[in-house]
Amino acid sequence: MSATPPVRCGAAPATAVIDIDGTVIAWTRAAERLLGYRASDVVGRSGAVLLTPSDHRERLSAWTRQYGHLDRWSGLAEARHSAGHPVMLHLQGHRLTTLEGRPTWVLSARPASMDPTAGSVVEPLIQRSPVAMWIWDRELRCVWRNVRAWALREGSLTTPAADCAPARGNEQIHRVLRKVLADGVPVVDNEVPWPSSDGLGQRTLSVSFFRLEGVDGHPVGVCSLAIDITQSLARERLAMVVEASARIGTSLDVRQTAQELAEFAVPELADYAAVDLVESMLPEEVPLERLGGMDLNVPVFRRAGAASISPGLPESPWDRGEAVFVPPDSPWTRVLSSGHAHFEPELDTSPGTWLDHDPARARTVYDAGMHSLMIVPLRARGETLGVTAFVRSRNPAPFTRDDLVLAEELVVRAALSLDSARRYTRERTAALALQRNLLPRRLSGGGALDVAYRYLPSGAHGGVGGDWYDTIPLSGGRIALVVGDVTGHGINAAATMGRVRTAVRTLAYMDMPPGELLTQLDNLISRLHEQDVGADGAPLPILGSTCLYAVYDPATRRCTMATAGHPPPAVVGPDGRVTFPAGPTGPPVGLNLEATHESFDVELPAGALVTLYTDGLIERREDDLDAGMVRLRTALAGCADLPLERLCTSVIDIMVGGRAAEDDVALLVARTR
Repeated sequence: MSATPPVRCGAAPATAVIDIDGTVIAWTRAAERLLGYRASDVVGRSGAVLLTPSDHRERLSAWTRQYGHLDRWSGLAEARHSAGHPVMLHLQGHRLTTLEGRPTWVLSARPASMDPTAGSVVEPLIQRSPVAMWIWDRELRCVWRNVRAWALREGSLTTPAADCAPARGNEQIHRVLRKVLADGVPVVDNEVPWPSSDGLGQRTLSVSFFRLEGVDGHPVGVCSLAIDITQSLARERLAMVVEASARIGTSLDVRQTAQELAEFAVPELADYAAVDLVESMLPEEVPLERLGGMDLNVPVFRRAGAASISPGLPESPWDRGEAVFVPPDSPWTRVLSSGHAHFEPELDTSPGTWLDHDPARARTVYDAGMHSLMIVPLRARGETLGVTAFVRSRNPAPFTRDDLVLAEELVVRAALSLDSARRYTRERTAALALQRNLLPRRLSGGGALDVAYRYLPSGAHGGVGGDWYDTIPLSGGRIALVVGDVTGHGINAAATMGRVRTAVRTLAYMDMPPGELLTQLDNLISRLHEQDVGADGAPLPILGSTCLYAVYDPATRRCTMATAGHPPPAVVGPDGRVTFPAGPTGPPVGLNLEATHESFDVELPAGALVTLYTDGLIERREDDLDAGMVRLRTALAGCADLPLERLCTSVIDIMVGGRAAEDDVALLVARTR
């Protein structure tokens, strides 16, 4: 291979003169040097002798029809050397008229291996263009290239006769060239990996191919154009990373986040992607048993996410949620233990590799035609959460180092989302367990009341809130009814709810009137809040609580109530009339406001219904509380005669309307006997 482009020959072009019948009437020495014919071989004979034998007459006729009436023209043509091989020429024709008035043409020819634009105003544009250009003859020999193509000659579009393609892409380029030459259909924007000039990196070229046709309309070769799109590719991948931030981690669900990662990678980066998480990421699953006879240290995963360009996930021996076992010498094990990615652009499937000990994966590798593999650890905050595998099967291009960088960036972002989802899941699981243990499992109205209740968690907060309800038997056959709502959601709200509920029960056994009980409750919870500090010694946020406390005495049919920032109770009389008794309302408890709370009395005859609830039952974003209470009045009026269990269900259905509750809902109903 030459180190520099060939010097353009400064000699005069080969020249011949033909008459209107196509007979050669003049032939120069330059023409003899170019094509090997002496003047005595061609002068006086048809110019068809210079063309390939099989179709020379048809080609000469086609040329006459196309250019015979023009005074000047230029184009490519394929001539036959006297030695028998074809020569691609750049021809220029000029029309002349002899003294006898007969038209003739002067043909000037240069080999296409010299610049076909020589002498043209476009020559400097083509030679200095950032677009690399090559011309190939019908035998797919590279006969010309511009300066940019010479600059790319290292590892470029080569054939056996020239030096122009990547080492692995030689036959691929040949197939494209042959196809374009045969059918004339251009191939546009074909990405080709390209070694950088320093040999340490790789660029990406967008290569297009189109057929060249001679002056007679027959194909004479192919032209290829290449543009370096490495920077464009970098911008595309930056856009992918930005898009990944929006599409991966859209929820605080571990499985959904894993699936979002797999789906995002396919098909932009891989033909198949799988996300396997360690057991600790899915604590609610039943612990996995080790395979018999295998090392107890073999890592165990669960398949949390998978995506493929092929329907049915043929590349995955395991469905989502199933256990995934790997042998000790597999790259999955090494990635998990080392925390470093495994990069295998050409997957080694020869005997003696780790695939011998992983028959399930081996069968899949062979059946799916997997040929390139990347395995990237999912790490966040110093802990390995699992691994993500990226595979190519249909895409013939192997993974590159740039692909690995992109995969690692995507996995880092996904790992942070997965870790956040895991932490949320752990807190939610703990909060739910705490809430379940703190809420009463069974309520009793004693001999005075029939009671029923419902608790509907919010659809927006994972079912963990600070709403509670309770009934407390008191002396003299009396019964206390309580409903409360701690500000906020999550484990802190659930813990505060348990604290407040316990305090209410403790104070209730001291037989205080409802107003005094809420005043003492406020003082007690405020003092407890003052003692609450975080791990850093800073005070924890104060969570106030609303509360409605009522004591029903069956002997007097009187219900004494007090409220601390809570919605009023609804009372349905035996006549079906619904009222909302309005007594003095004090502030929520636990805010250290040093306020007092007052009691008020409501008469409850036999068969009366009293309803206590939290504000989640009557609140809607589009309505105010008054509108919610009107809806509650209508709901109770329509179903007050139902059995209490059915009444609770009907009220919830009417008020919430089948949609996810915007806030937690606690409902406690009692009917006097």
